[in-house]
Amino acid sequence: MENNNNADPSNGQGKCPVNHDQLPLNGAAPIVEANQDPSAGKCPVMHGANTSTKENVMKWWPNALNLDILSQHDTKTNPLGEAFNYHEELKKLDIEALKKDMHALMTDSQEWWPADWGHYGGLMIRLSWHSAGSYRLSDGRGGGGSGNQRFAPLNSWPDNVSLDKARRLLWPIKKKYGNKVSWADLIVLAGTIAYADMGLKTFGFAFGREDIWHPEIDTYWGAEKEWLAPSDERYANVEDPKTMENPLAAVQMGLIYVNPEGVNGKPDPLKTAAQVRETFERMAMNDEETVALTAGGHTVGKTHGNGDASILGPEPESAGVEEQGFGWHNPNKSGKGRYTVTSGLEGAWTTNPTKWDNGYFQMLFNHEWQSVKSPAGAFQWEPVSIKEEDRPVDVEDPSIHQNPMMTDADMAMKVDPIYKEISLKFMNDHEYFSDTFARAWFKLTHRDMGPKANYFGPDVPQEDLIWQDPIPAGTTGYDVAAVKSKIAASGLSIAEMVNTAWDSARTFRGSDMRGGANGARIRLAPQKDWEGNEPQRLAYVLSVLEPIAAEFGISIADTIVLAGNLGIEQAAKAAGFGVTVPFSAGRGDATDEMTDAESFEPLEPLADGYRNYSKKEYVVSSEELMLDRTQLMGLTAPEMTVLVGGMRMLGTNYGNTKHGVFTNTIGALTNDFFVNLTDMGNTWKPTEKGLYDICDRKTGVVKWTATRMDLVFGSNSILRSYSEVYAQDDNKEKFVIDFVKAWAKVMNADRFDLK
Repeated sequence: MENNNNADPSNGQGKCPVNHDQLPLNGAAPIVEANQDPSAGKCPVMHGANTSTKENVMKWWPNALNLDILSQHDTKTNPLGEAFNYHEELKKLDIEALKKDMHALMTDSQEWWPADWGHYGGLMIRLSWHSAGSYRLSDGRGGGGSGNQRFAPLNSWPDNVSLDKARRLLWPIKKKYGNKVSWADLIVLAGTIAYADMGLKTFGFAFGREDIWHPEIDTYWGAEKEWLAPSDERYANVEDPKTMENPLAAVQMGLIYVNPEGVNGKPDPLKTAAQVRETFERMAMNDEETVALTAGGHTVGKTHGNGDASILGPEPESAGVEEQGFGWHNPNKSGKGRYTVTSGLEGAWTTNPTKWDNGYFQMLFNHEWQSVKSPAGAFQWEPVSIKEEDRPVDVEDPSIHQNPMMTDADMAMKVDPIYKEISLKFMNDHEYFSDTFARAWFKLTHRDMGPKANYFGPDVPQEDLIWQDPIPAGTTGYDVAAVKSKIAASGLSIAEMVNTAWDSARTFRGSDMRGGANGARIRLAPQKDWEGNEPQRLAYVLSVLEPIAAEFGISIADTIVLAGNLGIEQAAKAAGFGVTVPFSAGRGDATDEMTDAESFEPLEPLADGYRNYSKKEYVVSSEELMLDRTQLMGLTAPEMTVLVGGMRMLGTNYGNTKHGVFTNTIGALTNDFFVNLTDMGNTWKPTEKGLYDICDRKTGVVKWTATRMDLVFGSNSILRSYSEVYAQDDNKEKFVIDFVKAWAKVMNADRFDLK
């Protein structure tokens, strides 16, 4: 891609030597050479003065712990304000009027970006697909649930060329309906309406996705330094797709799925099939869903590569201000319509690319295919021979017929034995194919919304789907005090009660709204056997709590949380503070039949700083893993600090280790962790990798031991500032209050019915 450099390259006197348009997006100021006269030709603008602190800190001290992941999406960045409630706005939305306007948009071809064959269906489907398709099961990040495609890096990925135009085509509708429909909902709705407009009986649609207002910094998209770097960089062995680096799902930087030209751009459908299978598995799609989505996505629309891709202008994030958010300016003739360049491949897959039909399979299996290159120089497959009437017409002139094409991934549907069998089944049963695709499309576009409690609108399907992690409604209105009294008499320790409740709740992921205490899936496979859940201890605690739940006719899920709350209250009392932990009844108990055990495997905590647990040694530091867990749970840095400090005092470490337990009164909710962490009468000495002794400065006697996850609260300047607050003599009560508040937040993170 070209660089957008409008600066005068001459460094004349009095002229700023820095090209403002080319400053890094993060606002980092350029570094002045040591021998450079700071007064010569000095620019009157202090570059990045208000935005460069973080970047400069990380530049000078690259090993510093960056806490920004825990403060993103702060309410101060939301122009709608703290009081804005999207679900309340949705109640005002005239959904039928919106759908009518969306249908009208599909065939309202705009001169500034004309629709192929007069229908925007293919473009809008790609918009929705590439928004939702960035989801990955491993950490639940990506997906269309937040409207993140509006921001970098996604808005400038090579795989998203021209989607800037699709979003701008939606702007008049967004402008009209305003706050009553989010960008996230509108972007995903566009593809569903497009399919319906072209003849597919869709499975349904749910509103409820809330917008973010700046780029997501929590999502790791890969370590590559350039777009479309060879796949080898994210595989231990590119010949074995399962060796792709976790949590990644796409095969190359800047792609949603696989390279349409083949592995590393070299056609080989069998190799591509293996990458397709792994990529879709990492999105929780099985083989049948994979074929349905591939075929259904390519039943309509076309690829664009009728021109020289090397002459395209820079992507949106690099384009000049005069482009107003558009990117990839195409100087080739009109630069649009038949001259559009997007993927570099050129052509439609079917004879009738604006109609939902069975043309994809007919085209794929009724012709022999050969590898050729598009006008843009990209590898694609075209028929060896084809009747004129079977060729799709030109997007601008219906009197001209063009060759259809297939990508390497399409050819994989024909040559991979499993994919071929499924494809032939679909070809011979169009109704079955349509239903399977409609369901797979619904799953693709709703996967990261979590349970149905987050769904809104008249088109929400009544059917419960296993990937929605269904949970039956629980009992409310029972005598909570009586249940807690029974638990208190059970003989369970504070640590046993708190650990079980924490382990049940800590699986929650705000990235895709999965996991959490509701459903009590900690007692089901696979969670009951996870190492971090200490299966033997867990089984014992459940054996005590389950009869109590049965006696009162309430859910085990509620009973587990109540036990944890009771443990916190007992610990606070031991510290001299009488508190009641907030509790909301109504959790239900899931069953094995309601649980897709395989898709729950990625929720296993490989490390949990709150319980000083790590399954094994990782390349990533233990404190960074703690930040990742914290962000997924939706906690802030202060909440993380108070929870870690408090749980150490309760003796909740994995395996009952004493690392970080800086107190002589284990089981009392005191601020001792922070008091002793900040005590200058101590010294801190490494003993073995990741472990430390805390010694008396005068005598050298070892007082406590610690892990990196403990000491980071004293070494990191930001975390230390929080630790000092809780170490103060006048903040003992504040510590308890803040701990209880943060604990309740974790226990209720998945109670969408309360929000």
